[in-house]
Amino acid sequence: MEKKQEASWYALYTKSRAEKKVFEQLTAMGIETYLPLKKTLRQWSDRKKWVEMPVISSYIFIKIPKADYQKVFDVNGIVAYVSYKGKACIIPDNDILAMKRAIENQMEFSVESGQIEKGQQITVTSGPLEGIKGEVIDIQGAKKIILRINQIGYTLVVNLDSATFKKD
Repeated sequence: MEKKQEASWYALYTKSRAEKKVFEQLTAMGIETYLPLKKTLRQWSDRKKWVEMPVISSYIFIKIPKADYQKVFDVNGIVAYVSYKGKACIIPDNDILAMKRAIENQMEFSVESGQIEKGQQITVTSGPLEGIKGEVIDIQGAKKIILRINQIGYTLVVNLDSATFKKD
């Protein structure tokens, strides 16, 4: 009996404005895919329209076992894996979960427990982001905190309301 290889999250870099097409193709292949989108009001010369735009341009996230690593390049529009020192970065499940919760809930936040400072490692202890760990990069007022997602080189700006934290 063959041992099932555990799947990990990876970030893929796509051609400009190809994120949705890549998402559809990967999903059709049976690959677990996450494309964070946000609704924005776009203005054209003759009209305004609400459209869903990627939160991070040219990025899409996939969860695959290492054995399927090359399989994704069958999809038109994929440029490369997001890598560090030539090796594709594995993104912890918690980082993907944090991104999903922050985007899906569109929440306001307030920091309720103790003084939080730049550079500190924290864990959210209540609210929709409960269990998420991150490094505080910046604090903008009492209601906005910026958490670093190291693996993809981006930061997640989160407005916090009705959430508490503990220092790690």
